[in-house]
Amino acid sequence: MTKLALVVDDSMVIRKMVTATLKQLGFETVEAGNGKDALSVAQGKTLALVITDLNMPVMNGLEFIRELRADASHKFTPIVFLTTENENQIREDARAAGATAWVVKPFHPDKIISVIQRVAA
Repeated sequence: MTKLALVVDDSMVIRKMVTATLKQLGFETVEAGNGKDALSVAQGKTLALVITDLNMPVMNGLEFIRELRADASHKFTPIVFLTTENENQIREDARAAGATAWVVKPFHPDKIISVIQRVAA
């Protein structure tokens, strides 16, 4: 069975890098440039993993995670926060919103692979 991952980032370059890494791990991917679009993309899909940025236009990563978690079908989907932010308060906010793990940009593909293998194995 194919594992589907949603990659949410306003940077197309980051989305492509993350998508390439996920494909190495056998994931199919769908992408969105902000949280609002990501909610539309996620609707009706069974996601094995979500990787989202924090700072995005329209709807940021924290708002997106809260909205996604409110949908019963995504209540337990692993969500990796991928961001340049490294402040404890933001980490706590992300965890409270429902983030499963955290990766700081810039990231090395090996780092994101180890986190994905830990949360979405």
